[in-house]
Amino acid sequence: MTVLEFDGIAFDPTGGPRAGTEVVESAGRAPATGDRVPPMVIEKRSAAPQPAVSSALAELRAGVVAAHRAALDAQLALQRALWQRACGGGAFTAATDPGATAAPAAIAADAAIRLPGRLIATAGGSAIAAEDAFKPLARSARTTLDRAALEQLTRGEVAEVFGPAYRRAGVVSAVRLATAQPLVLTRIEALELRGGDGKGRVAAEFDGDVRAAAVQAAEVFAIFTGMHLCLSGCTLTATVDGADGSGAGRIELVVGDVDLIPRPHVDAVAHTAAGALAVTVAAAEPAGAGAGPGAAVSGLLLNEFHMVHLSRGDQAIAMGPEFAPYTGVRATRLPTGGLLLVDRVLSFDGARGVLDGASYISEYDSPADSWYYGDTANESMPHFVFMETSLQAALLMGYYAGPTLSQRDTTLSLRNLGGSARLLRRIDLRDSTIQQSSRLLSTTLLPGSSLQTFDYTLAVEGEPFYTGETMFGYFSDEALANQTGLDAGRSVPSWRTEHPQAPARVIDVAARRADPAAPLCARRTLALIDRVEVVDGGGKYQEGYLHSLREIDDTDWYFDRHFHLDPVIPGSLGVESVIHAVQEWMLDAGFAAEMTDPVFRIPCDIEFSWRYRGQFLPSDGTVELEAHIKQVRQEAHAVTVVVDGSLWKPGLRIYELIDLAIELADRAVLP
Repeated sequence: MTVLEFDGIAFDPTGGPRAGTEVVESAGRAPATGDRVPPMVIEKRSAAPQPAVSSALAELRAGVVAAHRAALDAQLALQRALWQRACGGGAFTAATDPGATAAPAAIAADAAIRLPGRLIATAGGSAIAAEDAFKPLARSARTTLDRAALEQLTRGEVAEVFGPAYRRAGVVSAVRLATAQPLVLTRIEALELRGGDGKGRVAAEFDGDVRAAAVQAAEVFAIFTGMHLCLSGCTLTATVDGADGSGAGRIELVVGDVDLIPRPHVDAVAHTAAGALAVTVAAAEPAGAGAGPGAAVSGLLLNEFHMVHLSRGDQAIAMGPEFAPYTGVRATRLPTGGLLLVDRVLSFDGARGVLDGASYISEYDSPADSWYYGDTANESMPHFVFMETSLQAALLMGYYAGPTLSQRDTTLSLRNLGGSARLLRRIDLRDSTIQQSSRLLSTTLLPGSSLQTFDYTLAVEGEPFYTGETMFGYFSDEALANQTGLDAGRSVPSWRTEHPQAPARVIDVAARRADPAAPLCARRTLALIDRVEVVDGGGKYQEGYLHSLREIDDTDWYFDRHFHLDPVIPGSLGVESVIHAVQEWMLDAGFAAEMTDPVFRIPCDIEFSWRYRGQFLPSDGTVELEAHIKQVRQEAHAVTVVVDGSLWKPGLRIYELIDLAIELADRAVLP
């Protein structure tokens, strides 16, 4: 097992023997007064040790408690000094909360490859959904329906019409088409998940009441997206407003909104010869039935409905009534939109209030049209999605266990602190369901914060392909406002700053990306860097050095996704930006010149580790990154580059990456 670090102190995440309460003596002193901070009682909970783990490692884990306690002591001492200065007439400025950002500007796509209906064509000619597109709970290849199929839907034969994906264990299928009025639709000419203005479209023929036709077209679309699968036994309700009349004709339904909160629903406008109609169709659970954890679907703790609520909705529905106070305020969230990368929790052997030793299995569906497959330069899933889907699965049930519930009066923000991971085997994950097996190894509660450690394995059809370990922290506003980065508050310059005279050249990434035909280029939402400065033979390993500086736009799309009411740049996208810099350097260095079909991949069996001690806020101004080329492995038809990297916000180094590896291979020879 890899030993993780926290503020320079190594520890084994499996912890030591179960302990009760202990007193940790702080060594911190208040700089203004010299008063020793009194001892603090800390409750420790940790998983039972694995048989092979030395008892000495338990002592290392204790170091993380002391280190974090010392950091809190230092922050408290600093705040005390500032307060005393304020009382004596000195100036005192409270740290400001960045708050929520404005809604992000529309994501500009390369016009040459933008297609109608918010579908984007990749270089290979396939189509992907926009990042903000609704992710259906089930998919069908069937896009036209005759009268017989429509009549089947009136009898609730959904899986018989759209396929077996519309049948789920534990879900009682009670949804029906046309329950309020007789069926007037005679044919569905087109069912388009991304048609119309990008949210969906239905073209149909009808014979009868025009208002009934509008409702039934919206009901067909709602069933087509599978939204009824997240609420067992649910039925559809509808409202319609607009034109009236009857007869035979054609109707075109353009979806304006489709979402799972507050309940699964479709809002649309139906266009007919009689005029336009506004229609809403929503799913409602049976009267008296619950919709919270374990209640929405029999035998399933959480599903897509709960995940969306956890990301930006009702926290009581998402996690249980204990979490109701967190609704509408800044608190721990899953990411939203295209960054929400966990769908269901299949099993959980822990319990609320039990903060150690739990194991659980969750799932994430990765459709082939997911936005990141089209925007990445990788052959398959980009590196940041491997990180995000595994980390989100890990933190989800750690949070469900309730580490923040004992500190209800404190606003706690979730941050990843570091970890390590490796790819076990190469796999194309398009249209796969990824099984996420995670273990909550330990929880350490501290005043105003807490730490949790996890390990995890990702698998497809029972075969593991990715594994890792990680640590998360829940931090108070005070702790976040007084972060000292990776270097104890010191301003540590980049290698480029220390070697300003070293001759450099520039790779113009933005110019290459502007060419729609440019191969192996990250685009649109994953356009994370614009230029790379290269010092050949530079860096701490004298194998080459890469440097990039990018301005932060506070309307960047990911601030609205990560996290709701607590916007920060995802750490995984910081890692991804370093990968992009290395990829551009590899192409510029000519490694692909002799390859027939070059592709970027994540190499197998190279463990990568990261440490985060801060976050990039919308107001931070710039992201600075560097990568030190550590090793270039050239083999027949493949090149692997291993780098160490760092990222800075102005004046503070906050990310460190070790042994980040990128492979460029000739797919024509190495399929």
